[in-house]
Amino acid sequence: MPDQQDEVIAFLSRPDTYGVEKVALVETHASIVFLAGERAYKLKKAVRYSYLDYSTPALRRAACKAELEINRRFAPELYLEVTEITRENDGSLRLHGPGDPVDWVVVMNRFAAADQLDQVAERGGLTRKLVFDLADRIAATHDAAPPSQDFGGTQGLATAIRITIDNLRLGVGTGLPADAVETWSSMALQRVDDLTPLLERRRLTGRVRACHGDLHLANLCLLDGKAALFDAIEFDPAISTIDVLYDLAFLLMDLVHRGFEREANLVFNRYLDRRDEADGLAAMSLFLSLRAAIRAQVTCAAVNQHQDRQESNPLLEQAKSYLALALRMLSPGKPRLIAIGGFSGTGKSTLAYGLAPFAGAAPGARVLRSDVLRKRAAGVAPETRLPPEAYSAESHAVVYGILEAEAVRCLAGGQTVIADAVFGRPDERAAIAEVARNRTVPFDAIWLDTPLATLERRVAGRGGDASDATVAVVRGQVSGGEAPLDWVRLDAGGEPGRVLSDAAALLGLAVRDRRRQST
Repeated sequence: MPDQQDEVIAFLSRPDTYGVEKVALVETHASIVFLAGERAYKLKKAVRYSYLDYSTPALRRAACKAELEINRRFAPELYLEVTEITRENDGSLRLHGPGDPVDWVVVMNRFAAADQLDQVAERGGLTRKLVFDLADRIAATHDAAPPSQDFGGTQGLATAIRITIDNLRLGVGTGLPADAVETWSSMALQRVDDLTPLLERRRLTGRVRACHGDLHLANLCLLDGKAALFDAIEFDPAISTIDVLYDLAFLLMDLVHRGFEREANLVFNRYLDRRDEADGLAAMSLFLSLRAAIRAQVTCAAVNQHQDRQESNPLLEQAKSYLALALRMLSPGKPRLIAIGGFSGTGKSTLAYGLAPFAGAAPGARVLRSDVLRKRAAGVAPETRLPPEAYSAESHAVVYGILEAEAVRCLAGGQTVIADAVFGRPDERAAIAEVARNRTVPFDAIWLDTPLATLERRVAGRGGDASDATVAVVRGQVSGGEAPLDWVRLDAGGEPGRVLSDAAALLGLAVRDRRRQST
């Protein structure tokens, strides 16, 4: 830390500066947050990296003002003002005094550390409801963000990769494995070249927007029980004006790295349920990989700020794990198509979402649920009930057509697909099998068998779900349909865990135990 800020840091560390009993500090590679009473005061460190420059008071003042303006888009209830630290006539420092400014801080409302989503995740608090709320919030911010053709695309991503390569190579001196750095570097540069047409098409069609830019769990929190985004990138629009899927990829990568594969897959699928981004899936492996590599470089930079080996060694190991994940995510493997059919109440969606995190490359399979696709086509949220006319024979055919077309798009992007629908008619089953044949991908089809009484009980007990099926609908399905002879049949009348285990064994998937329990 340069000497020029030592006095400022000491001043902000004193309880009497704020009239409180104690002050707590949270430090990152670029800032220090002083927690005092009901407020948080964020000081930019006097540092310069390849991707940011806070080395002068003028630069720090501009960065503080930009942070306030940008983050009020995401969490206006958190961000209050920018205030100066002044030098008084007697030589002392004051907050917002009449003297000459020497530094600046962003003043925020404080929230409990336990409400930061990395902490919520660690105690098993990422419930399905919270995860869906988070994905909905991110999708809404992307909907509202202004598009830009001035950033992103091939040039924007290639620049980010080259900066990351330079920093990773510097990290070799700290302890990153040189061979892994060079392997990742050559693979990432080749991949961005291969994806140039797609990246440019997305830039020119409004998929590059003014995003958050630093969307990981530690920059998300609970406010009034709902997910909120804060601490967005303010120091360089080239880092935050990016492809929306690249923005999302940071959160997905962070969840996967922490061992929350199921939650990552839920966010991924819910986001795509709310925004039509299937055409960008071919770039997702590169987006995820670059996010992991950036975390490797940032963590490595933090190693150099610790002289204590007991503190620096765990950080170095973490940086190595990010780099290993970056390499793994650049080798996504081949996609496959899995169809899960059965009458309403058989547990198709429970099985589909149980298998999805472990089917295909991270963040797992795209679940195409006919109930959700019907709601998206109607322009409503998945849990919104539709009137009976939305379930006419004509609309039924339209929904299956959408499912098949969406499966084609996702498979073309290299994403494994799980198609979740009744598939009660032979032509519907033949059509989904034809998708796999045309894409020359492996196809597996599972039909779930469940006694009628169990189906009726399950459907009657539903609430807040995308399915609008009633007991009468289930009875009509059973009386008018029959199980296919050419699909593998599984007894789904028992516990969902057993059905998941049986299906995973059938498909050759390694379904791991949950790292943390989510409900």
